[in-house]
This record gives sequence, structure tokens and C-alpha cells, in this order.
Amino acid sequence: MSEAKGRGQRLVSSEYKPAASSCYLDGVEFLAAFFDELSCWGVRDVVVSPGSRSTPLSMTACELSRRAPERMRVFVDVDERGAAFFALGMAKATGRPVAVVCTSGSAVANYYPAVLEAESSRVPLIVLTGDRPPRLQGLGAPQTCDQLNAYGSHVRAFRQMPLPSADPAAVGFARQAAREACIASLGEGVLPDEGLRLAAACWGGPVHLNFPFDEPLKPDLSAEGVFDVGRSLSEAFGVMRPRASFGMQDAARVSSLLANRRTLVLAGEGSCATEFEARKVLAWAEAFDLPVLADPLSGLRCFADNVVIDNYDSLFGVGGSVPEERAPQAVIRFGRFPVSKKATQMVASLRPMQIVVDPLETRDCNAATDLFVRCRPVEFAGSLRVACDLGTIDHEPSDRQRDFAGAWKAANDAARSCLIAADSVEAGFEGAFVRRVVELAPAGSCLFAANSMSVRAVDTFCLKGNKSLTVLCNRGLNGIDGTVSTALGAAQSFAQTTLLTGDLTLLHDVNALALQRELRVQAAQGGGSPSIVIVLLNNNGGGIFDMLPQKSDEDYFERLFLTPQDVDFAAAAQAFRVPYRRAETVSQFDEAYRACLGVPGISLIEVPVPLEGLRERYAPYWNLS
Repeated sequence: MSEAKGRGQRLVSSEYKPAASSCYLDGVEFLAAFFDELSCWGVRDVVVSPGSRSTPLSMTACELSRRAPERMRVFVDVDERGAAFFALGMAKATGRPVAVVCTSGSAVANYYPAVLEAESSRVPLIVLTGDRPPRLQGLGAPQTCDQLNAYGSHVRAFRQMPLPSADPAAVGFARQAAREACIASLGEGVLPDEGLRLAAACWGGPVHLNFPFDEPLKPDLSAEGVFDVGRSLSEAFGVMRPRASFGMQDAARVSSLLANRRTLVLAGEGSCATEFEARKVLAWAEAFDLPVLADPLSGLRCFADNVVIDNYDSLFGVGGSVPEERAPQAVIRFGRFPVSKKATQMVASLRPMQIVVDPLETRDCNAATDLFVRCRPVEFAGSLRVACDLGTIDHEPSDRQRDFAGAWKAANDAARSCLIAADSVEAGFEGAFVRRVVELAPAGSCLFAANSMSVRAVDTFCLKGNKSLTVLCNRGLNGIDGTVSTALGAAQSFAQTTLLTGDLTLLHDVNALALQRELRVQAAQGGGSPSIVIVLLNNNGGGIFDMLPQKSDEDYFERLFLTPQDVDFAAAAQAFRVPYRRAETVSQFDEAYRACLGVPGISLIEVPVPLEGLRERYAPYWNLS
């Protein structure tokens, strides 16, 4: 690129010469500038669903990844629904926006489930859809439908892009549109520092840009300087979020509200993202002797601190009941409500004073927020700790609070010994296998839990300890669609990932096993290949309904709710060239799991468990109080 003076000045590379052939898409500079700007603002990954009308988008992204693999990677998934969830998983694991590209027509609709999940879980997803040009709209042209605002209010921003043009003003607009997409997708968040995230605390959401293209569709990307056109000379790319203002007066007000009230912290998904944030939150909780009821998705179970209450779901009675000595008078909630339904029921039935800490919204389905503090949990905890150190507030816990915290800690320790005993169950119990996964999973790896019984088993049997284990799940809408694809996307940020799933969830996204080939392609290109072990707890149906009011001895129960499918998963694994093992006992599972750890690509371990009797198997672990 030629030299230029002046901060922020824009220039065109002296080496760049636009294509003159009419065989190629006009305005290739427009798309090159767009993807270059995405990269400048932190987008490192693009997932492509192959199609014709999106050719300019996919080929431009691919060319940038070829020229600068350190700036952008491209993954290919032929299943649009899976591709969107794959991208969502990557964004959830990193906190960075990930772009996903598809063609026109029904492909756009296949992204919808992942867009809804990204909205609910605040995951930064940038959806780029190819479309027919305006002259073909509404006239019966094939593969053409109205894609304007296709996702309605479920995206943080929508932009209808113009037809590509090499005009300097158009190129400048392309870059600005890319910036605005990154800003909108990050929301209240910022580009995270590189490094391990313990949990999926995201503060943004999905955005949608619709690109109309006329034929010819193939771009000529042969020119050396095509990605430099219109690029700013400034290196100050990204979003800066100044520290939230939570001053000494705010800290004093919160402290006065909590005075003489038995207080606990309810920490759900979104409580923290990194080890630094988690340690800061726990240091504050230690100083004030606050029991922290830590959801497995909070990131706080990676620490063995005494204030971390990891077995709380086992300590609640029916409807979330607790004995008087553990009944809170005030609750500070970080993130969404936990996986534990009984925790939510406890808050609803006792109606303690509730302080919700979140930079965006209360997410209070109980409609009972007394004070909303608009900041991140780490900022809230840090400010209170500073106020404590400066003597602005009295941090010495009262005898009432000490007794309250002590009651929670004692009950938690008692529950732990019972849960560890699940290891002695050799066969037929899901909890025993989940315990082994948690024990054997390497430090620094990812445990991705499917919804339904899988995440509930993780909630019960994933005990706290001083091991970094990133636990993720699609809890935004609690759906089973796209779970395998999401886990495979998240796995791109870890050397080792374990997906814990049931049979219906795996069947719903079995096409994702086809990504085994894409992972090999990535490895061949020098990108490495993570190890992903799918642990299939196969009860041949929807066992969770055995614990719900729908349970019945009548014929409709099996047909409508248990829904056994009798799938041969060994044959399915073979079809996609996925190594397969079967383990019926814990001893067999230990051997199979250890053998799969570190194996590049996807491996599948099937564990058969009974469909019926779920309530009886879990009763000893969920009814301790």
C-alpha cells in the first residue's frame, strides 16, 4: 500500500487495478472492503452455507482467509440450520462476532432458530444473506422471496445493502456498514481479550445484512490490493466501553438495603466470562460472607471457594422450599435465572428483596425486581469491594449473615458426599456417567451440555473444584435444535470438547456429524483439529417427560411424549466416518472416554440407559432437605 499522511486518511492502493471483464461481478471492491472491515473490527470466523446467489459473499470471505489466515477463517457447512448454530457456538465460546453466509430463499428461514437463540442468549451473530436484485422481486423469479427484515424484531439491527459498486462513496459505505454490524452485534460488550473464557457471558445479539446481487455472480479477486481499497490508516479499531459508573453513593445505598437481611447471590449464565471476573466476584462474596448459588453455566464452579454453593438444587424441597435457617431475605441475582427450576420457585414463593445486576435488562420472569443495577456483575462486585476497602461501607458480616451463610455451607457439604456416591453406581444411571465426564475432562476443556435432562444432570453432578472447565449450553430458548452444531462451533476454541447429549437431541441435529470432513479440511490447511467427544446418554426417547405432569399409563404418553425412535447410532456414526464406541458400565465408559480424548475430530460414545424410572433414579439426589 502506498504511503499517505494524515490520521484516518483513506486511500486506494497504487497496486490495485479493478477488473474490466464483464464476466465478473461488478463492484468487487465493495465486498472486499466489507469483509476486510469486518476483520479489522474483530470478526475472525465466517461460516458459509454453499449456494449460488451468495457466491460473491462466500468467495470474497474465502479469498481473504486464503491471503490472511491469521485474520479470517472460513468454515463450510452444507446444512443452513446447522451452519447458523455452528457460528453461534463459535461466537458463544469466544465472545467475538461471527459471520454466517447463506443464499436466498428458504436458506434464510433455516437460520431462524439460531437467530432466536442468539437473541435470547445475547450472542454476537452477523447474518449475511444473498438475495436477488430489486428488478426480480415480486415477479415470480425462482428462489426469490421478500427478505427485508426477515427476522423482524429478533435482530438488533437490519440493513438492506445496495447492489455492489466500485464507487469510492459506495466502498466507504460498505466499510461503515461492516462497522455498524459489529457495533450492533456486540451491544454492551467489547471485543474480549484473547484467552480462555470460563462461561458464555455475552451482551450483544444477532444482526442481519441482506445483499442483493445481479448476475454475473462470480467476483474477480485476483488483484493484489483489492482488500485494501478504502481502508483507514488508523489502528484504533473496535469498541471501547468505559467502566460503568457505580460510585460510593451507589455502594452505600446497596449496603444499607442489605443491612440486617440474610442475603445470598443467585449466579446464573452471564455472571462472568473469565477467570479474572470470577475471582473478583468471589473475593467480594468472601468479604461479605455471601453464599453464592452457582449455576453450572456461571463459570463459578471452577473454584472450590467455601462461598460457592454448587449443590443447591439438591437442597431444595418441593416447590423450592427451604428450612427457615436457609431462607433468604434478600437475593442478588447475576445473569439469567439458573437451570434449577426449584431455585426460581424459591425466589417466587419467599419473595425476598431482589437486586438484579445486569447491563441490559432484568430478565425477571417472576416480575419482582426491587432494584435494578445497570452494570456488569464484575463491576458491581468490584465497586462494593473498593467501597469496603476505603471504609465507605461497613463490610463486617452480621451474626445473622454468618449463621445464614454457615447453614448453606454445611448443607452444601452434606449434599456433596451423597452426590459423589453416584460414582459407585456402575450401570444404568445417567448421573454416574456425568460424574465421570466431569472428573476425567481435561483442565481447560469445554463441556457442552444439551438441554432437557443433560443440562439438569450437569447441574446436579458437576461439582465445584479448582479445575478450569468451560460449561456451555443453549439455554436461551431451551431448545434441542442445532445443539450438536453449536457444540462443534464452540469446540473450535478448545483443544478438547465433550458434548453431553440425549438421543433425541443428537437425532435432531445428526447432520452435524458431516462436519467431520470439514474439520479434516481445516486440519489439512494448517488450522489444527480439535478433539470432540460426543457422549450419548441414550434412553431411546424423551425421558424427561417421565418427571413431568404429562406422565401417564395411557397409550398416548409413549406416542406423544416418550417418542422412542429406535435409531442405530453406530450405523449413523459409520455413515459419517465418526469413530464409535459403546459403553454399558462406568468402567467401560472410563476406558472408552480416555481413549477418545485427544483424538482429532469427532468421536461418539453411546451409553444405553433406561427410558422409564427416571424419577426414582434421581430421587436420592434431588430430595435431601
